[in-house]
Amino acid sequence: MTKPLENKRVLIFVGDDYEDQELQYPKYRLREAGAEVTIAGLEAGVVYQGKYSYPQKSDAAVRDLSADDFDALVVPGGWMPDKLRRYDEVKQITKAIADAGKPIASVCHGPWIDISAGIVKGVTYTSTPGLTDDLTNAGAVWVDQEVCVDEKHQRVSSRRPDDLPAFMAALIAMMMN
Repeated sequence: MTKPLENKRVLIFVGDDYEDQELQYPKYRLREAGAEVTIAGLEAGVVYQGKYSYPQKSDAAVRDLSADDFDALVVPGGWMPDKLRRYDEVKQITKAIADAGKPIASVCHGPWIDISAGIVKGVTYTSTPGLTDDLTNAGAVWVDQEVCVDEKHQRVSSRRPDDLPAFMAALIAMMMN
């Protein structure tokens, strides 16, 4: 049986204080759909602790990856995005994926990385309400809804863990087109 995302590769960022559900749910849902998932942090082979202490080992270091190797990017929330957005390699690969017209899916505080990568101007997003001003000041259009799909810019965003089923359904649908 062919899976809908067979032969697709997805990058997911990881770092300490990631929102546990916002990384784990997408990781398993994407694998279930047939995608190859790479979990990347600042270093390869490091076990990062989630906000609620769930451990996640990185498969690769972001600096060793190329946007050309991936069909999409998932940016989980938690406090991790505020830490990772300070690193050029994280911003560069995020921008390169966006510039290539590939889907970027950000949830909760994940759009902080998108903001720092300079890829939100004119894009419609949702997020945790605490990022409303950050996104608006960076030129995005902010909406408060379960999932926001901006087809023109290939973005999917959601507010919180409870939104993950709709978030992943939207990302998988976007990747199938």
